[in-house]
Amino acid sequence: MASSSRTTAHGFYSSWTIRENKKFEEALAFYDQDTPDRFENVARAVGGGKTAEEVRRLYELLVRDVNQIEAGQVQIPLYKNVGYNGGPPEAISYLLNISSTKSFQCKMLKKNLKLQ
Repeated sequence: MASSSRTTAHGFYSSWTIRENKKFEEALAFYDQDTPDRFENVARAVGGGKTAEEVRRLYELLVRDVNQIEAGQVQIPLYKNVGYNGGPPEAISYLLNISSTKSFQCKMLKKNLKLQ
C-alpha cells in the first residue's frame, strides 16, 4: 500500500510544472498558516487552473516528505558511475554531506515556507 501511495504522490508531484512549484513556494511563504483562505489565495497566486484542493494536497505531501526526511525515513540513493567510475567528484561530496545537512535543510524549508 505504501508503494501505491508513493506512486500516486509522485504522479501528483509531476503534474506541477517547475514554474508552478516555484509560485507555490513563494505564495506559501507570503500567505502563512494564519491567513484566512490560505489555499485559495495560494491557488490564485499559482494560476494555471490549480484549485485550492490541489494546493492543499501538495502542501500536505510537502509536509509529509519533510517530516519523513527529518525522521530519517528517506534513504539516500546510491548512484552508479559517481566519482571514481566517471561521475563528477562533487556528487560524492554531495552524497557524503547529505545526511549531515538534511536536518538543517528541512528546518530552513519549514521556516521559509512556513510549514507546520
